[in-house]
Amino acid sequence: MKHSIHVRGIRCYAFHGCMEEEARIGGNYMVDVDIETDFSKAAASDELIHTVNYCGVQKIVDEEMAIRSKLIEHVGQRIFSRIQKELNGINALRIEIHKLSPPIDGDTREVSIVIEG
Repeated sequence: MKHSIHVRGIRCYAFHGCMEEEARIGGNYMVDVDIETDFSKAAASDELIHTVNYCGVQKIVDEEMAIRSKLIEHVGQRIFSRIQKELNGINALRIEIHKLSPPIDGDTREVSIVIEG
């Protein structure tokens, strides 16, 4: 049986980007985290200790999004690495960072990056 936990739509206001105005004004971001894990023990026991605590996912995302970077690729790698290191029981992980209304020419709703493994 395959199990997964999805923490989607984590909204953040952050100051990532290569342009000076992005460092000053900031922008809106959304982060999605998909975790493949075996939570059959948690399903039987009803105990948080037997699964991946998604409050920990939220905390890591919030902390890493608060650290300014030029590239969301860099932020994504930091989030990915910390989740793998700090949370137990992860078989596979997927992170997607959405940069909403990026400051590029044209009417673009979002730009996103994905890291999975």
